[in-house]
Amino acid sequence: MNIEQARENMIAQQFRPCEVLDEATLAAFRHVRREAFVPPACKDLAFADTALPLGQGQTMLEPRLEARLLQELALKPTERVLEVGTGSGFMAALLASQAGAVVSLEIVPELAGLARRNLEAAGITNVRVEIANGAEGWKGEGEGLWDAILISGAVPAVPEKLLKQLRPGGRLAAIVGSAPIFAAVLVVATENGFKTTKLLETGASPLAHFDTPAFRF
Repeated sequence: MNIEQARENMIAQQFRPCEVLDEATLAAFRHVRREAFVPPACKDLAFADTALPLGQGQTMLEPRLEARLLQELALKPTERVLEVGTGSGFMAALLASQAGAVVSLEIVPELAGLARRNLEAAGITNVRVEIANGAEGWKGEGEGLWDAILISGAVPAVPEKLLKQLRPGGRLAAIVGSAPIFAAVLVVATENGFKTTKLLETGASPLAHFDTPAFRF
């Protein structure tokens, strides 16, 4: 397999029909090597339009969903980002390529360890992986609120605790719903509450071990 041609085919055949046209987003997918974050048994599917199993009930999202969510967050180099659901570490690596610092929460210790190894091997130093229940959000010492939050997997609804950890003007991207109907959404914290925009309907794999009272739109 020609790796670079497969990468460009992914961008042309999956991203553009999904309205992912932002050059910074496309550059992130060219720079961060997805093939280095997929399970060894799935190397030939690194660029396929499918979720990939990671074990422990978790999956990697389809590349087009990763790209659309990353694009909609519109990250800036000085921003601080919280990710819920580290998985293999690939989405954290994409976030880190555009933001100043990323904290990624993973409830499964084995996956947290995998992600740390993958990120270290990729030379990514501005991501910290913590073992925690992401539904509760994260307020480490001196860390306060977040410029952006990404939930890397489908959830029944967005937890209110996560929304309350957004700065004014902060953005949260997630896939919400229940099988078989899910939608990718972008939530922006405003002076008057939260503004939600539906991005697209999609299938998605539920984020494992995620069960909490939630804010429903």
